Amino acid sequence: MVEVIGSTNIAIEHLTADSRKVQRNGLFVATSGTQVDGHDFIPTAIKNGCIAIVCQEFPEETTEGVTYVKVMDSLVGLGLIAANFFDNPSKDLKLIGITGTNGKTTIATLLYQMFKELGFKTGLLSTVVNKIHTTEIPSTHTTPDPVSLNHLLREMVDAGCSHCFMEVSSHAVVQERIAGLHFAGGVFTNITHDHLDYHKTFDAYISAKKQFFDHLPAGSFAIVNKDDANGMVMVQNTKAKKYTYSLLSPSDYKIRIIENQFSGLHIQLDNRDVYTRLIGKFNAYNLAAIYAVAIQLAQDPLQVLTVISNLNAVAGRFQYVKTDSGITAIVDYAHTPDALKNVLKTIHDIRTGNEKIITLVGCGGDRDRTKRPLMAAIAAENSDRVILTSDNPRTEDPRAILEEMKAGIQPQYYMRYTIMEDRGEAIKAACMESKPGDIILIAGKGHETYQEIQGVKHPFNDLEIVTQMLKLLQK
Repeated sequence: MVEVIGSTNIAIEHLTADSRKVQRNGLFVATSGTQVDGHDFIPTAIKNGCIAIVCQEFPEETTEGVTYVKVMDSLVGLGLIAANFFDNPSKDLKLIGITGTNGKTTIATLLYQMFKELGFKTGLLSTVVNKIHTTEIPSTHTTPDPVSLNHLLREMVDAGCSHCFMEVSSHAVVQERIAGLHFAGGVFTNITHDHLDYHKTFDAYISAKKQFFDHLPAGSFAIVNKDDANGMVMVQNTKAKKYTYSLLSPSDYKIRIIENQFSGLHIQLDNRDVYTRLIGKFNAYNLAAIYAVAIQLAQDPLQVLTVISNLNAVAGRFQYVKTDSGITAIVDYAHTPDALKNVLKTIHDIRTGNEKIITLVGCGGDRDRTKRPLMAAIAAENSDRVILTSDNPRTEDPRAILEEMKAGIQPQYYMRYTIMEDRGEAIKAACMESKPGDIILIAGKGHETYQEIQGVKHPFNDLEIVTQMLKLLQK
């Protein structure tokens, strides 16, 4: 139930949930966040020129000339207000949301690439970058806040975009960042161990993902990975039309791997043979998903398969460089146990058997601690040599993170691993240790161009560093 103090006959020129960004004649939405409560900043917002407040509780003292609107949930309110403020841009394009633990960025980016190639002006909202057709905008969150999100969507519509592909994080669902958006369709990739620092339990994490599909409107579509144990759970209560993709199970969109090499995948999709530059079983799933989305968006199957054969790998997702001597270095964003296992399995599937696999891996600070020993255990079990090193320690002690990782390594693998806290030195050591034919996996940071230590982001790019180091060693 909505309660109002003051006049609603006012013109709002600016909208924000950040009191520091309030402008004159603006509306401030007071939300309760994980760190601070926006209600504490209502006086600051008014002092900075705000003429309207949306809140869950009226302040003890109100200011004359300021309108106060009390709502049950200001997070939901922010999403709905933002959508209306920007004239509901999500209704003016085909907005497709991709959710799951792994594969969101790859699927969203490949769909963006594909629809551009098919001749559409297209938008992208991803962990790596946001794009309004060909204009790039830096990305700060997997899913932006509702004001930024609707602003970006409005810019896409105004630029003539007909489609937008966006990652939908579990945080965004729980925090109502997508409230008020109209999705034409949704994709579920998989769900594995991640973000338990925030969701606390795996069931709560599953529930957050499922909420996205619960709220899809009638007339939209939901495409899920049937091979994932929770795939069909996601769409139990959805109003959307359900479709499935798979590698192992009978499904609407079945993909089959014929050959998997460093040069790419030979797959069979929709009973047609396709050669693609992408590598690995996990990318076979990604390709099945994007094919399914394209068909549901009424694209010609043969054209879609032709475009798939020309798609390039996404930044920081199984990106590799190879020296003249045959040393291969792979940079991948794998920062969950399942993602790391998938990448290492792909390497094992491709290797001939004589190469040594050297894995360099760390875990981020201020994040889910329970996955740290699991990451180290997977690396040790599936590599010939492991270097445990820093990822983004953030505000934590890097050495403490590494000690927690080390605890997961079984005694039989003690001779395989070493700890090198400095990530640059660890990459150098891996390169110096490698011999012709060996494979170096640098996992965890992928596309990131920085390393965050005690609140400071230092320039750091895994791909650039390993490329430079391998060139030096060849001389």
